[in-house]
Amino acid sequence: MSTSAVEVSGEKVKAMWDKILTEIFCDICIEEILKCNRPGPHFTKDGWLKIMTNLEKETGKAFSQRQLKNKWDALKKEWKAWKKLKGEDTGLGWNPIKRTVDALDD
Repeated sequence: MSTSAVEVSGEKVKAMWDKILTEIFCDICIEEILKCNRPGPHFTKDGWLKIMTNLEKETGKAFSQRQLKNKWDALKKEWKAWKKLKGEDTGLGWNPIKRTVDALDD
């Protein structure tokens, strides 16, 4: 479980992210991307507002835009590392059926 902190009224409040919450967050972000609320490399203000609103509606948990942006940035960093690991640099691949890493015997 990962966390990100945001300051609320002078106090840092940590967001706790488990697998299910992360998946819901990603699904909501995908919806906003498909609605063109991320026309470039960043979500629009309206996009972030809808993400915050929909995430709270679906999970009952309220997050600030800063907490969500921190999570988005962390996921993006992990995705880039994952993409590099399963790329040609390492010789590893991904088996989507087994959901496992593929590698040559040598």
